[in-house]
Amino acid sequence: MYVWKQLSPSIEHQLAFGPAFGMTDTGTVRPSNEDNFLIDPALGLVAVADGMGGHEAGEIASSDALIALAHFIRARADDEAAMPNFKPSLYDPARNDPEASWTDTSYDAMVTLHEAVEFANQRMYQTNVDNQRGAGGGMGTTLTGIWQPQTDGPALVFHVGDTRLYRLRGGRLDQLTRDQTVYQHAVETGARGALPPRNLLLQALGPSCGIKPELQTRPVTPGDLYLLCSDGLHGAIPDAQIAEVMAQAEPADLGASCARLIDIAKLNGSRDNITVVLFQYKH
Repeated sequence: MYVWKQLSPSIEHQLAFGPAFGMTDTGTVRPSNEDNFLIDPALGLVAVADGMGGHEAGEIASSDALIALAHFIRARADDEAAMPNFKPSLYDPARNDPEASWTDTSYDAMVTLHEAVEFANQRMYQTNVDNQRGAGGGMGTTLTGIWQPQTDGPALVFHVGDTRLYRLRGGRLDQLTRDQTVYQHAVETGARGALPPRNLLLQALGPSCGIKPELQTRPVTPGDLYLLCSDGLHGAIPDAQIAEVMAQAEPADLGASCARLIDIAKLNGSRDNITVVLFQYKH
């Protein structure tokens, strides 16, 4: 029987760019926690995953995706050989973001990040196939986060699913990721009539052999405060309330703000697991 384990402890982590703190909570309805988060100071990596597939399957999916992502990035940094049986797709960051100012280092890092997400997906998809659950079924997970391989370089954002990344800068809260859901697509295309449920994903790691992660480069500004959260949080708290809590966050005690956000989500009736990670760039 699989036993869920929180991958990173709920303590202050000091990354090269600043402090980070994460918390995850089963919530008031679900019998188990299918969320997980990873804060890896050595890699400059912060990520959240929200698993699906039922008890144990979702828990395994979120954990495995985060571990595989970090393992791939670390292996590339150590100049290890390519992963066995891994077949990366051709990815050109300049084609996806032609207006970005690319250096050789940031270009290579974005290619590595794309391949790391693909690697995590291929591993999970193969597990589903081995369990006769490869036709769009089996376990899966969202995966969203930031990797900053160079302290003086841009933040590289990766995103699959509906876990969100927010940034508070100069008192303004911006949602930096787009929910990859049927609901969001319906809203954007002006669909008429009743809108679909908010939790139907257009893509996730695991159910399909192919995946198209959303990747971004983001210049950073000292004082920027970022929030990574699963839909158990953002589905229960309006953005204005999220901004209010983040505006009052103290860099030396981000844990208190994480706990407050989780408490508000519960009070607002969240019916899902709730995961929150806050991290701030040094002034």
